[in-house]
Parts: sequence; structure tokens; C-alpha cells
Amino acid sequence: MTSWRSEQFDLLPPSVLERWARFGGPNEQWFPNLVGIEVDELRRDYARMRLPWRAELNQPTGLMHGGAIATLVDSTVVPAIGTAYHDRRIYSTIEMSVRYLQPVRSEDLVAEGWVVRRGTRVVFCEVEVRTASAVLVATGDLIHVVGSPPDEG
Repeated sequence: MTSWRSEQFDLLPPSVLERWARFGGPNEQWFPNLVGIEVDELRRDYARMRLPWRAELNQPTGLMHGGAIATLVDSTVVPAIGTAYHDRRIYSTIEMSVRYLQPVRSEDLVAEGWVVRRGTRVVFCEVEVRTASAVLVATGDLIHVVGSPPDEG
């Protein structure tokens, strides 16, 4: 699938790209890894991530569970936000709105997330989720609060 928005965002230095491309890779396991989310492309203030379909993500009716889609929405903005910082930061979702537009049945999802506005401590983001065949299935608006670098002492 080709990107819809990535060309609007600056490329990353190799060190930042390497740090975020792993996003909980082999040395660390986070919730997005348990769900199966994978990094596709990263740029400053932008991320594209994939959620490969598998039966365990379904609800009993055979459609993908909304919680899996919401997890993809929430997870996609994490590296989009984090790529702007040279040091580790603590940040978290303080508000998230997801609009489910179409059901998903037995198909991979691809999400693009980007920063709309970045303040000193608050970051506003948007996300679009499409099937691998490019059908728009969900959109999201998120607000994150960003803290200072954690004390390494």
C-alpha cells in the first residue's frame, strides 16, 4: 500500500529512526507487540503502522474487535510524537476519540498517525486507519501530554 501522507513530513536522522523502528522489538515487549502491531514507516511527527489480521483479534461475530482498532489508533501516534525528541520522554494519552466507519473482516489494517499541533506539553494528533485494500475504516483524534525526560539518576 502506498502512503497517503508521509511525503509531507521530514525524514529522520538514522539514530532516531533506529530507536523508534524497533518500537518494542526483540529486546522489549509492550502491549502493541502483544496485539501484533508493526512499524511500517517513520518520519518526524508521522508514523505508519500495520496490524496484521488474525482470528484472535475478532469479536464473536467474525469482525475485528473495536478494541484492537483503537489500540492501533493509540499506538500509531506514539512514535509520531516521540520522533521529535532526542531524549526519552514520558507522555501519555489524555484524550482519544475513535470513529468506526466500516467493519473489518479478515484483512490487515494500516494506520497513519501525525502530529497536527505540538505545544510545550500538549500534542494534538490525528489518525486514519485503512484496510490493506485502502478502505477507510476508522479515524481518530488524540491528545497527549508530554513530560520532562525521566530522571536517569
